[in-house]
Amino acid sequence: MHSRVDLRSDTVTRPTAAMREAMMAAPLGDDVFGDDPTVNALQRRIADLTGKEAALFMPSGTQSNLCGILAHCGRGDEYIVGQQAHAYRYEGGGAAAFGGVQPQPLTQDERGCMKLADIASAIKPDDPHFARTRLLCLENTWGGQVMSDAYLRSATRLARERGLATHLDGARVFNAAVASAAPGQSAMARLREICDDFDSISVCFSKGLGAPMGSALCGSRDLIESARRLRKMAGGGLRQAGLMAACAIHALDHHIDRLAEDHDNAHRLAEGLEDIDGLTVRSAETNMVFVDVADGLGPALIGFLEANDVLATGMTGLRFVTHMQVDAAGVDRAIETVRRFFAEAP
Repeated sequence: MHSRVDLRSDTVTRPTAAMREAMMAAPLGDDVFGDDPTVNALQRRIADLTGKEAALFMPSGTQSNLCGILAHCGRGDEYIVGQQAHAYRYEGGGAAAFGGVQPQPLTQDERGCMKLADIASAIKPDDPHFARTRLLCLENTWGGQVMSDAYLRSATRLARERGLATHLDGARVFNAAVASAAPGQSAMARLREICDDFDSISVCFSKGLGAPMGSALCGSRDLIESARRLRKMAGGGLRQAGLMAACAIHALDHHIDRLAEDHDNAHRLAEGLEDIDGLTVRSAETNMVFVDVADGLGPALIGFLEANDVLATGMTGLRFVTHMQVDAAGVDRAIETVRRFFAEAP
């Protein structure tokens, strides 16, 4: 019997044996008191990698984005964000519910970009009738696609000129760095370039990097101190968190450059699906492949795949996500299973 090919998300990864060893060997303290040496080492490391003064380890990317937004904005303020962005659509309305911060969602194009003119027109005048516009939030990668430097620089420049801070939801920014590094450029140098134009960045360790949990918010020392208080209020103060921080450090040491393998497997998957009648491949730039399924057959295809131990999601078309525990053989099995579905479909 074949093992399951789980392409639902890169969040389904499990710690490698070496990562488990790193976890067991980690020196520990109490992070709420600030004396867990492994957490402190991780925070220094990720702050340096992103080019920021400080960083704060968080249980999740949702909490990292929440604390970042609330560190920039107060009650009655607002943040500009994409209509389909994770920080607006998929985080439970946390900024509004917990912080009284209003989102101002804008339409995005197929690459996740909001028009600069729309951003400019959404910034409210300094008038008591309006929420105070304080922050621009962008996301990279978006739908597996890398946002261009030209767009990121133009959007953040506009924000600075209008007095707004900038936040990057970089849940998969390591994928963006690996995919867009110039020949001879390291992924870490590329990461620094991507982060340079932002006041704060949230990065995730539990997706392509393969750690079991955790994200980090990176920014100025003052912003991170504000976020530390917010993290406590949000229930994110952990004790011997070095167990998880050790996994993140191991991931930074060993799992960044290997993201290119996930990208190659996503391209392999996309190429294998492209010539199947009834499917339209929309994206395969990093580790995500989105496809449209003709004739309303999407739910039936997902069910057929699951019955054959291949898992995918269908929230926005069909989404397949490659990761460190899906190899080329698993990709080929997924392709063969999709082909079999359409061969047997009435």
